Amino acid sequence: MFYSHTKFLKIKYLALGAIVSTLPSLFYSPAVQAAYPDHPINMIVSYGPGGGTDLVARAIAPFIAKYLGNNAQIVVLNRPGAGGAIGFTDIARAKPDGYTIGFLNTPNMLTIPIERKSNFHWKNFDLIGNLIDDPDSFAVLESNPIRSLKDLAEYAKKNPGAVTVGTTGAGSDDHLAMLLFEKYTGTKLTHVPYKGAGEVRGAVLSQQIVMAAMNVGEVMAYKKGGSPMRDLGSMSENRTDLAPELPTFKEQGYNIIMSSLRGIGAPKGLPDDVNQKLVKAVQKAVLDPEFQAQAHKLFVPIRYLAPADYKAELEQGEKDFQAFWKETPWSEQ
Repeated sequence: MFYSHTKFLKIKYLALGAIVSTLPSLFYSPAVQAAYPDHPINMIVSYGPGGGTDLVARAIAPFIAKYLGNNAQIVVLNRPGAGGAIGFTDIARAKPDGYTIGFLNTPNMLTIPIERKSNFHWKNFDLIGNLIDDPDSFAVLESNPIRSLKDLAEYAKKNPGAVTVGTTGAGSDDHLAMLLFEKYTGTKLTHVPYKGAGEVRGAVLSQQIVMAAMNVGEVMAYKKGGSPMRDLGSMSENRTDLAPELPTFKEQGYNIIMSSLRGIGAPKGLPDDVNQKLVKAVQKAVLDPEFQAQAHKLFVPIRYLAPADYKAELEQGEKDFQAFWKETPWSEQ
């Protein structure tokens, strides 16, 4: 009896062991994967700290993480240089797994591949959504006697090359705005590129340069922070809600329209489920009343575009800048 009972137990345990041995394959089969995201997501900003894109990125990152769920974490990484090309390239070359996303800035993202050979094109990205549309402007120190675009044109004509203009790089909206102003006024300004709007502001305040070409929202944010800067006008079709008292360039006799879109993209080829999670999370984050309140404080003009609309905007923008390049090849300026 003892032998038979022992044999029965042995058979029972062998059967149980066979069942247990199949459990790992059940839990770790390809069909059962960790929910996205299961580790931190890198959000690349292609410009230096303190600029408009950097401020927006740090403001919205917690909201995107909130709507992704699963205790998501987003780490903002600055990759400045080459007018944004370094950061755009890093995003395009990253693994398309949803753990690298980043800001896509126009016109830089469109103009760099037109101007020179690059390692990215806007079609190399999965478009997640556009967030911001910030019109351009020119700004000088409050102590500067230049108080209007007319003053600027008159001074520049009398002093060719004396007006040094800080921008975020060749082919940026800031740089193209400067070239358009030269064209309209028959003046010659001196271009001084920097790695981000924060550096441009510092150069104006330290009087290394005469004027900053930057977005209205950035100027307003810097003024609120105590920077003694005067905005000379908005390059928007109509007066911007950010500064309704600020006249447009058109009102002052210069038909110059220029702005910067700031959207979010990822390397081409995201898994469909990850893509959709990111699209929904970004949309919800932009529409979140708390984020919109923060955006208002940062003087950030929100213009959400879903991926399809964002794509159409980029397609048209590329055509416009290709035409601009034929008339005024900005790399030679």
